[in-house]
Amino acid sequence: MTRIYQVDTFTDKPFHGNPAGVCILEEPADEKWMQNVAKEMNLSETAFLYPENDGYNLRWFAPDAEVDLCGHATLASAHVLWEKEYTRKDEILKFFTKSGLLTAKLKEKWIELDFPTLHEEVSEAPTGLIEALGIEPKYVGRNAFDYIVEVVSEEEVKSIMPDLAKLSNITTRGVIVTALADSEDYDFMSRLFAPAIGIPEDPVTGSAHCCLGPYWMKKLGKNIFNAYQASARGGFLKVQVKGERVILSGKAVTVLEGEILA
Repeated sequence: MTRIYQVDTFTDKPFHGNPAGVCILEEPADEKWMQNVAKEMNLSETAFLYPENDGYNLRWFAPDAEVDLCGHATLASAHVLWEKEYTRKDEILKFFTKSGLLTAKLKEKWIELDFPTLHEEVSEAPTGLIEALGIEPKYVGRNAFDYIVEVVSEEEVKSIMPDLAKLSNITTRGVIVTALADSEDYDFMSRLFAPAIGIPEDPVTGSAHCCLGPYWMKKLGKNIFNAYQASARGGFLKVQVKGERVILSGKAVTVLEGEILA
């Protein structure tokens, strides 16, 4: 029996934040099967994990491709392991992934993820990027996975309507658009578009904040942030930059659980 769950992450309310699939395995699964399950779930990412050593082997699949780093599906995995009593709530979880060792721990009502820093460097905008976004950027940079584009205001982040067909031709996982927040509740806003891997817009992207945290630290001179991803579903998280690591804190809610029959 293969259990699968759907968890809304970086939110404390069902039907908000970023939904992720979590598939609990007893042993490694066939890669093609995992990709088919992810396509069937049709979520930004579905996580597949099984016990390994003193932790869990963890892989993430978008509908069209495996990804190397995913925050919200890791948050969802930790939430399921604790909520469904696969492990004790006082245990620090270890995940062995394509991006190295990641850990998760419970701190009051928040799940804290320890992730690698993703530094960006200034970059020329690739052909078609500005046209696809339909904006005039203040800054364009690139990290190992995504382009990051700063715009002048929170309102511009919220109102952008990119040409997704053109954006899918950009050779990168995704494009982050960000600006300082107007609200006192948050330090910065962002959105992320990744049509090249089957995700027109990701509702809330943990791994993007591994870049956004260091980026805004350089600009604002502090290392702790409240962040909001302004997709239609919306989601919030805490970000703390600690050297070459970023601590991402969020909440999660299970909305579905069942069995895979195929």
